[in-house]
Amino acid sequence: MKKILMSKGAKTIVETCAQVKKGEQVLIITEPKTITIAETIASAVHAIEAEPTIAMIIPRTSDSQDPPKNIAAAMADSDVFISAVHTSITHTHAVKNAVENGSRGIMLTQFEDEMLIDSGVNADFPSAAVTCEKVAKAIEGAEEIKLTTPYGTDLNVSAKGRRSNYMTCMVDSGQFAPVPTVEANVSPLEGTATGKIVADASIPYIGIGVLRDPVVATVENGFITSITGGDQAKILKDNLASKNDDMVYNIAEIGIGLNPKCKFIGSMLEDEGVYGSVHIGIGTNITLGGETKAACHYDLIMTKPTLIADGTTVLKDGEVCI
Repeated sequence: MKKILMSKGAKTIVETCAQVKKGEQVLIITEPKTITIAETIASAVHAIEAEPTIAMIIPRTSDSQDPPKNIAAAMADSDVFISAVHTSITHTHAVKNAVENGSRGIMLTQFEDEMLIDSGVNADFPSAAVTCEKVAKAIEGAEEIKLTTPYGTDLNVSAKGRRSNYMTCMVDSGQFAPVPTVEANVSPLEGTATGKIVADASIPYIGIGVLRDPVVATVENGFITSITGGDQAKILKDNLASKNDDMVYNIAEIGIGLNPKCKFIGSMLEDEGVYGSVHIGIGTNITLGGETKAACHYDLIMTKPTLIADGTTVLKDGEVCI
């Protein structure tokens, strides 16, 4: 029965998000934990007379680690690739190269079976896309972006000259998008971020999930210099230190969640899409328009943000103002 219920969400991902057409070659990358999702999506691909191929990989040892070379090559050679894995391969050279080669990608990182039944997948993506594109345009190339929250976030960055990304969960050739996180984002210029990040909502990685206590990060010259808080903050701090890579502290992204159907559940692509939230990505940003490849990419999510870009108020206490 569960697979029957999952089929509706799979149909949305295949037909609305990936816009798969008859006869296209669709590569579905998966791992043992998410094989049911991959199989359900493959059925939806087959139903519209496209050609699904499921590629099982050994789970990556950490988020942002590239898949095997043969899988990366297959991604670049596909019409569509759909990544249904638990450990993220989103911020990798494989994804960057695949979209540059004209493929289009859908990322279903950390998906649980139930997310094909009841999650942000049920959003009206075409309607949400209208707001998403407007927000992305407002932050693109902004020389000064100021982000604050009632909980203590006070961060200043510059995205001068940087493209923004509007991730509407619907992709054309040369694009990729995480689903169901409708979001607009921009990658700040390396070295420009200064201030404080207070994540009060979620850090949906490495077993942290929905936050019990705020996680506070001090930022200087584009890098996190200290992390404080409770036991969840210690998990983040220790994990980043274990990477032995200074670039994991890079302020890589400012992302604005814009999916009205998403809610905080501790899953990456659901939490990051919560309408009116903001996440600060740290580490890798090469797929977002930046220049840094780090050992990981994590997002620190906060609520009730106010965001001002070059004097224009884009968000006020979590409400879109444009």
